[in-house]
Amino acid sequence: MGHANPNPEFISLNLAVLTVSDTRTEDTDTSGQLLRCALVEAGHKDYDHCIVKDDIYQIRAVTSRWIADPEISAIVITGGTGFSGRDSTPEAMLPLFDKVIDGFGELFRQVSHEQIGSSTIQSRCIGGLANGTVIFCLPGSNNACKTGWEQIIQPQLDNRTRPCNFVELITRK
Repeated sequence: MGHANPNPEFISLNLAVLTVSDTRTEDTDTSGQLLRCALVEAGHKDYDHCIVKDDIYQIRAVTSRWIADPEISAIVITGGTGFSGRDSTPEAMLPLFDKVIDGFGELFRQVSHEQIGSSTIQSRCIGGLANGTVIFCLPGSNNACKTGWEQIIQPQLDNRTRPCNFVELITRK
């Protein structure tokens, strides 16, 4: 009978961060910078990053390239998850998912409710798995990114989180 190592060594992952915005630039992309700093602070590698307009096909073009890259284990997307006219991240990503992580959006809205009340229902954040890559789509605000990273994503991208995490599902041999 095998036993899990009670004190496994941390596994560093290659992550990519995509900012979806019609107005952000490298200089003004505070939510993307926040996520990139947070993932490095957690011990992961900032493997790639990009800013695209809130356009379904631009979002899909970048994320499809990253999903196909065997070096990238996870993608975090910030922006485009609301209800305004051009918010299209969920529409762009859902067709690419092999499996949807239903609990991610549910948990994010639950955690977010403590901070912003019922306004959290306007968040259409989603998560999924595509070709062995885990993908989390967050709102574009710094507070939402900080909350989503610290309370949900970072623990799930840490192989020491018990009883389960995504690392074993997404690490490629």
